[in-house]
Amino acid sequence: MTWAIVPAAGRGSRFGGDTPKQYLSLAGRSVIEHSLRAVLDHPDVDGVMVALAQDDAAWPGWREIGGKPVLTCVGGGERADSVLAALHALPATISEDQWLLVHDAARPCLHKQDLARLLAEGREDAVGALLAAPVRDTLKRADEQRRSLGTEPREALWRALTPQLFRRGGLTRALAAAQRSGVRVTDEAMAVERLGLKPRLVEGRDDNLKITTPADLALAEFILSRAIGHG
Repeated sequence: MTWAIVPAAGRGSRFGGDTPKQYLSLAGRSVIEHSLRAVLDHPDVDGVMVALAQDDAAWPGWREIGGKPVLTCVGGGERADSVLAALHALPATISEDQWLLVHDAARPCLHKQDLARLLAEGREDAVGALLAAPVRDTLKRADEQRRSLGTEPREALWRALTPQLFRRGGLTRALAAAQRSGVRVTDEAMAVERLGLKPRLVEGRDDNLKITTPADLALAEFILSRAIGHG
């Protein structure tokens, strides 16, 4: 049994507009519906817990997608708070040792092959794993005036993607420890790394983008249209 957690309590302030970016229309569905269907489509994923804002009036009220349960809980002000709330809200039948996926609500272009590879490789790792993509661009280090101070080596650098795969108990402990320390972790792997553990990086596709700007929405539309056309 593997469940997914989707933190969706954010407002997406960098995107702009009144509608949270996860509810924007994309290729005939909302962004979040694409993201949910992408994880629930895998036969090993049994259900999903979505962490919503307290006053979320845009949530469509789904109880299931594709015959699999969609549960909801109230999230928090930060991503880590929402994931931790979802971990606590999961059914008691999901044990501490069971694997969980955490996937961004605004990451609709997850490919089936990437998810399958993450589950296969991640469940063989004692710590867990995350999809990631090697950095291919030249990276510059800047000063306060945005002037280039030098070029950073990129050979060991990866961009963190989602889903990320960890056991329920271990991820709960990692996020709770970061919260107690007042550390703002930006993804689940960072919380796990703070405990001295080393999650496995599973290479994923570069077009598994997170929608942050209007340009990202247009690019996601193009990516999904290509996927549908080749499906």
